[in-house]
Amino acid sequence: MPTRERIDAQRERLAYEAARIVLDQGMEDYDRARRKAAERIGVPDRRHWPSNAAVQDAVLAQRRLFMGRADEEALQRLRTAALEAMEQLDPFTPRLIGGALSGALGCGSGIELLLFADRTEDVIFTLLELHIPWREAERSMRYPGGVRCVHPVFRFMAGELPVELTVLPRRALRNPPLDPVTERPQRGADRHEVARLVSMGG
Repeated sequence: MPTRERIDAQRERLAYEAARIVLDQGMEDYDRARRKAAERIGVPDRRHWPSNAAVQDAVLAQRRLFMGRADEEALQRLRTAALEAMEQLDPFTPRLIGGALSGALGCGSGIELLLFADRTEDVIFTLLELHIPWREAERSMRYPGGVRCVHPVFRFMAGELPVELTVLPRRALRNPPLDPVTERPQRGADRHEVARLVSMGG
């Protein structure tokens, strides 16, 4: 029977390895990175795996240690581009989420925004007015109480940056979906908060 100290050390090692996979492979799915890390290290028991939040903390720590100034500048550029997109989409109360907000970026990270609209068509009309070609998809999101809802997603490229817009009903501003990493309500950052991050250089 492994000791508590050994299990904790194993979790820490797994979190470090999963973070390395995220950064090396540009992987956005922390759970997939955990599975890969567990296969590499040989830890089949999920009870001994780190949480997604622990993997994200390890990603942030490794970015600070190894990726330096160039990576900070890339994050700043990403947040500046996100702010420009948020200003164009302001009628839909955009919220920045994902790696551009947390700073836990992989090499292929882009901009993820939550938009709030009771009619998806209103978002489509705005994208048409902005002459943005998009691909439509869907995303299943979990809410408090175990409820799952499927929401429309619009993906496009802004220059070389991938952008993903998830459209939620306006009532979700008060009752947001759960962050898949932290399991807490995913409120994101509004335009003013992102502008403050940009002005502070991160």
